[in-house]
Amino acid sequence: MPKLKRFIFLVLSGIFLYGCSPEHSKIVVATYGDSQITMAEFEKAYAKNSGGTDKAKDDSLAAYKNFLDLYVNFSMKLKDAGRRGYDADKEMQAELLDYKKKVGVTYIQEKLLIEPKLLELYNMRKTEFKVSHIMIRPDSAGDEAARKKAEDVIAKYRGGQSFESLAEEYSEDTYSKKQGGDIYFITAGTIIPEFEDPVYELKVGELYPTPVKTKYGYHVIRVTEIRERIPQVKASHIMVDFFDADGNSDSVAAKAKIDSLYQAVMNGADFAELAVQHSEDQGTARNGGDLGFFERRMMVKEFDETAFNLLPGQVSGVIKTGYGYHIIKVTERKPYPSFEEDKENLKRIYKNTRYERDYTKLIDNLKLKYNYSVNESVVDELAKKADSTRANDEYRNADWTELKAKPIINIGTTRFSVNEFMESILPLNEFINRYINRAFIEEGLKKFGGERVIEIDALNLEKTNSDFSELMADYKNGIYIFKLQDEEVWSKIVLDSTRLYSFWEKVREKYRFENRVEFAEIFSKSDSVINVYYQMLKNGEPFDSLASKFTERPGYKEKAGKFQILNVNSSQQSTEAWKLSKEGDYSAPFAVTGGFSIIKLIRKDPAREKSFDEARAEVSGAFQEEESKRLEKAYIESLEKDFNPVRYYEKLESAFKGSAN
Repeated sequence: MPKLKRFIFLVLSGIFLYGCSPEHSKIVVATYGDSQITMAEFEKAYAKNSGGTDKAKDDSLAAYKNFLDLYVNFSMKLKDAGRRGYDADKEMQAELLDYKKKVGVTYIQEKLLIEPKLLELYNMRKTEFKVSHIMIRPDSAGDEAARKKAEDVIAKYRGGQSFESLAEEYSEDTYSKKQGGDIYFITAGTIIPEFEDPVYELKVGELYPTPVKTKYGYHVIRVTEIRERIPQVKASHIMVDFFDADGNSDSVAAKAKIDSLYQAVMNGADFAELAVQHSEDQGTARNGGDLGFFERRMMVKEFDETAFNLLPGQVSGVIKTGYGYHIIKVTERKPYPSFEEDKENLKRIYKNTRYERDYTKLIDNLKLKYNYSVNESVVDELAKKADSTRANDEYRNADWTELKAKPIINIGTTRFSVNEFMESILPLNEFINRYINRAFIEEGLKKFGGERVIEIDALNLEKTNSDFSELMADYKNGIYIFKLQDEEVWSKIVLDSTRLYSFWEKVREKYRFENRVEFAEIFSKSDSVINVYYQMLKNGEPFDSLASKFTERPGYKEKAGKFQILNVNSSQQSTEAWKLSKEGDYSAPFAVTGGFSIIKLIRKDPAREKSFDEARAEVSGAFQEEESKRLEKAYIESLEKDFNPVRYYEKLESAFKGSAN
């Protein structure tokens, strides 16, 4: 039987729960053998397959009846699978276990980790915080000394010293210390989460009570402003730089010029026209000064702060940046997007800034949950023995039978040997050909151990997550139905020439060729050149020789311009070829897509019935389809004989009309 995971059938059982009153839900709409289908089960399955309950409510009684027929057949097949002992089939159960493990890991990562975190990030990013910090880097005195120094700074602030003076004296962030520690506005996803998360706990003017540790050192964090975030603004500007025509700095003249332009704007002059005529930002002047949309921190601070404080249509006063003097006009603000609109952007931000930390926390929690431990003595033995061995066939050929069999990781009562661990990581790019030293082993154990605990959690997911449980039930039903179809239908279809020929003779009139034509072409992109070729043909040059030398259609010189036989209406060239009278005749030049063509008729094949050999592929497909329908019908009839199904179509009139719907 083919690998079942390649063929996942549409499973009629659903995952949507449909609310209805107890009495309504218990209505029996069909019976088969000693089993029954209730209204609740029917509605749940129907809603799944019709696109949800809202759409299902509007469907017709005829649609409900048709689905009930399908669902009864489906249910009888699953009952038959039970009779055949599929639950004890080792191949299918192994596939189910493998599927549960792989899909479960993905489900945990996507549904239980990433999706909730994306929504959390989305809500966090509605707000932005203006933040100041004092950063203390660990020095030769070590991490503890840096933490103690940061605590001393907090104590000095509590004692009345200003944050700005403390930043100037103690901060080792050389840029922000000059600004009194100000790092401007941030929102979630802007910098590292270890810094951002404490910020979100603070109110305006508050200092985080303890030093915050990141990979850069310890931070004393203070929030100075909180505001609703504007995702992007669109602005235009007029800029005058500080230099005269000779390249000499002349800020006085620049200020006078920008002031005169500002007065012109205030007096009603067109902003865009002034930018075109006078702005010295050559990249935007020709577009009326338009900068397009930009986010926080994309522009220099002075420009950013002004632009994000203007409403659409408002014009700033003159501001100064390191580039010159500016007048800014905001033309549009982007509203905060919906979650669905921003989802792909949130995924990118989350994967880049927060995923690794959150995934590590997940793995650490699972290690505690499943009693994970490393056998350090085995790690020591492996590191000592393998220190000069490379992670390739050197390891595989090493005669360490006893060591390779020793357990290096324990997860509950499950043991993973050195060899299981090594063979899992040897093919991975980050481990290939490295020396198997302690750093290699610890890095490998982090990866291997994390993968094993999440796989174990995936195998237990059915017990705690109803959606995943139903997903697994759907998959199990799918592979059971596939095997039944294979046993009862597909494996019974015999494709021999005698049966195919007999089938073809009954339906041979269905298989016909339309008018077809075989031809050759000389093609050129130039009308003058194609006319030269045409004159050469008229002077007696052989068509095939000219096509082999000169046709410009890629890949056709080596074919002497010949096309395979084509339907007359398949192209302009085939239509023109059909118009020619005798084999060997050629056309005058005519225009085609991309150039000009001359066509020679090789042969015509008028419309006719296909021979058996010509129709064989189509006949084979039609025969298999007919046989599948016949065998499927026979199988359903055998199930109906065994289970005697009864369908109560009249009960379906109340479908999706329960009192709690």
